[in-house]
Amino acid sequence: MAVAVQISLYPLRQMDIIEPINSVIEIFKSYGLETHVGSMSTLVYGEDEQVFKALQDAYKKAAEFGEFVMVATFSNACPLPLRFDIR
Repeated sequence: MAVAVQISLYPLRQMDIIEPINSVIEIFKSYGLETHVGSMSTLVYGEDEQVFKALQDAYKKAAEFGEFVMVATFSNACPLPLRFDIR
């Protein structure tokens, strides 16, 4: 089943927040999931089994850097990103 997930990672009490966030984003990409990085969250699209496996790995990777909050919103109602061809 296709699923869309919006994920936000908030590293806590860490001097560098960029490295944990980028590490988590790279995990989603390594699973071959369509990944759209925004300024406040990342949108990930794919088959549910792959998404959940990647999410588990992302959670473990974020924990390697220290304390954090991760917020995820899932949807099977909007599984594909909208494509706009604006010229």
